[in-house]
Amino acid sequence: MAVKFGKAFGLNVTVFSTSISKKDEALNLLGADNYVISSDHEQMKGLTKTLDFIIDTASGDHPFDPYLALLKTFGILVVVGAASEIKFSPRSLFFGLRSISGSAVGAIERAIKSDVKYRFVIDIENSLK
Repeated sequence: MAVKFGKAFGLNVTVFSTSISKKDEALNLLGADNYVISSDHEQMKGLTKTLDFIIDTASGDHPFDPYLALLKTFGILVVVGAASEIKFSPRSLFFGLRSISGSAVGAIERAIKSDVKYRFVIDIENSLK
């Protein structure tokens, strides 16, 4: 839904994943503009300080510093996934005046059970036909 909302608002949307397996769906079904393998250090480095806003929907524990490095000055990382802890270096916030926010939105039980392929937040009339 985050991708669909972003596109509906006319934003340039990049999807991050740990594998190539969701690339076709992200670009062609959901309409994302870009797809990045988060474990590819060169791809991630190429996006340093280029993003204004990141919605982190990952349900598992993962490093946050690599994503904070992608934010522009005053960029915001919003965590809506179900990670058990959030670890990052305070320097990731200080240099660039970035911030982290969170929200308890979404179908948390289903996210924890991992019975959906993508995380979802809200059902809009037929997903913004």
